[in-house]
Amino acid sequence: MTVTRITADDPRLVGYRNLTDVPLRSELEVTTQRFILEGLLVLERALDAGVVPLHVLTSERMAGRVESLISDRDIEILVAADDVLQSTTGYHVHRGVLAEAHRPPSRQVQDLVAGAQIVLMLEALRDHANVGAAFRNAAALGVDAVLVSPDCADPLYRRAVKTSMGAVLQVPWTRVDDWLGTIAELRAANFEVLALTPDTAARSLASVAAVQRPRALLVGTEGAGLQAATMQAADALVRIPMTPGPDSLNAAAATAIALYAIGPSSAG
Repeated sequence: MTVTRITADDPRLVGYRNLTDVPLRSELEVTTQRFILEGLLVLERALDAGVVPLHVLTSERMAGRVESLISDRDIEILVAADDVLQSTTGYHVHRGVLAEAHRPPSRQVQDLVAGAQIVLMLEALRDHANVGAAFRNAAALGVDAVLVSPDCADPLYRRAVKTSMGAVLQVPWTRVDDWLGTIAELRAANFEVLALTPDTAARSLASVAAVQRPRALLVGTEGAGLQAATMQAADALVRIPMTPGPDSLNAAAATAIALYAIGPSSAG
């Protein structure tokens, strides 16, 4: 571990610039194959998951805690004043800790679902906070793997990682190119594929909770929901019974309820 105090012109800050510019960062991070961690707890969970940051950027206020966390690791700590952090990132870094790391290598679907009992499939969720919250739910409720559609927001985008409290680095996941083909492959492998929808014609989650076989839960966007072709490809449409009035729940909240209903936690 080395500790270096830096100024605004330090070249190592280039990876932390314009963190609030979503289109720019999304393109840059895929091109460079790097991503950003934010917060001491997220950093700790990333280290536990085997992620080795290129360096950690921290405020003076948090420097001591970062040093304690990585004192036995060969990682450079960059300490900067609050105004340098803000001018570099584009926002007030109130957590005081950022880190840049290489993106983990992509995983194969077949490897992730082999032996899995619960798989979560996120279709076209474009809000990074919802994606992060879905991963946090997945980690808490026994999900073995998460599959994301080609048009789903990046689980390794800074806000998603932060919202997930580092769960995106703990729950195995991959992006799937052939979405409908993967659903068909899961069904062929004896997975029961359930499509979550607010449609009142769908089956109540309570009616499918007792089935003892591997399951995949499909969750779509809050507005459009799942595509028609996706729902047609599933074994069953399921819904969360609600009181009259609201037409749906937040995607992350609905995911948590559905995972609890169909997963290992439903058995008590």
